[in-house]
Amino acid sequence: MKPIHLIVTITLGLSGLAFAAGGHDHEHKPLHGGIVTEVKDIDYELVAKPEQIQLFVRDHGKPANISKGSAKLTVLSGNQKQEISLLPDGDRFLAKGVFAITPGAKAVAQVSLDGPAVTARFVIK
Repeated sequence: MKPIHLIVTITLGLSGLAFAAGGHDHEHKPLHGGIVTEVKDIDYELVAKPEQIQLFVRDHGKPANISKGSAKLTVLSGNQKQEISLLPDGDRFLAKGVFAITPGAKAVAQVSLDGPAVTARFVIK
């Protein structure tokens, strides 16, 4: 093999690897004004307000199928602990009520879609 062919082959091979590696990236920006965390290539966006909590689940930027899923949120605010069941509601999990949502509160979501439950952690802003 001529040196120029070797250089071209290596260059094409490396550019293909770079393209393949970059192809699985996705943005982790909030789409609903919430807080986003990623667990095992799935984005969880928590929109927490004192009267309503929403949890959106996205798989590589697209809404995940949550129709048969379940979610539970534990909110730790000061010395208060509140456990909240979230129910599937369209493209999100939802709970309505009165919740201890304050800046600095910590929230832990246990989400099960089609396998073992996954834990997603958030700090309320």
